[in-house]
Amino acid sequence: MPPGEGCFIFPALISIAIAIFVLIFLRDTPQSVGLPPIEEYRNDYPEIQIDPKDMERELSGREILFNYVLNNKYIWYIAIANIFIYLVRYGLLDWIPVYLKEAKGFNINEAGVTFALYEWAAIPGTIIVGWLSDKVFHGRRAPMAIICMIGVMAAVFLYWKSENMSAINIAIASAGALIYGPVMLIGVAALDYVPKKAAGTAAGLTGLFGYVGGSVAASFIVGIIADKFSWNGAFLLILASCVLAIIFLIPTWNPTKGKS
Repeated sequence: MPPGEGCFIFPALISIAIAIFVLIFLRDTPQSVGLPPIEEYRNDYPEIQIDPKDMERELSGREILFNYVLNNKYIWYIAIANIFIYLVRYGLLDWIPVYLKEAKGFNINEAGVTFALYEWAAIPGTIIVGWLSDKVFHGRRAPMAIICMIGVMAAVFLYWKSENMSAINIAIASAGALIYGPVMLIGVAALDYVPKKAAGTAAGLTGLFGYVGGSVAASFIVGIIADKFSWNGAFLLILASCVLAIIFLIPTWNPTKGKS
């Protein structure tokens, strides 16, 4: 086996094993094994005003797209917010090593540690944010997402202005712990705002906006801004994106007020 080939083969084998396990044991819906829908079983329906009968009704592709997704103002709000959330997420992630080496004088090992902190902090951060969204805000996603984005703004500002390595590491870990919360909550909110049969389309639309709009902008626009206006311009763009994300999340603060 050529050197390095194993690092490609081993993950592929794990993926195949997981796929086989899912194929054997995963079931499509509770009803497929003779159980009632989970909402009926737990008497736990989404807060957004959706007719319970629509939760399980089979919908045509046209109904899903036009009646429940494209005609849903909440989906549009969170989809646009997702552009700016992803711009912040990848605007930080993609440029951490370059920025730390060019602007803060970090060596490659120090920059690597900080980069890892951003991703590792996301694991507990996302779990805690999801739990708080359920327990404190009773399933409303926007309040927790907005709180996270305010925290991200503070962390980004500290990351930008600090010259102390420990403070920078704390700032970037905090940003990582907080930014992945809204990323996750946007996806969950998309499922809350539509019947289950339209969930994939709703989540796909918000993800499309995030990846095509936000991540592409982060990869190219942040670099262009940094070249033309220095890193100060890039950080102002990231902070402005935080503000715009909050602005588009505000109308979804209480989606039970009126139909979509």
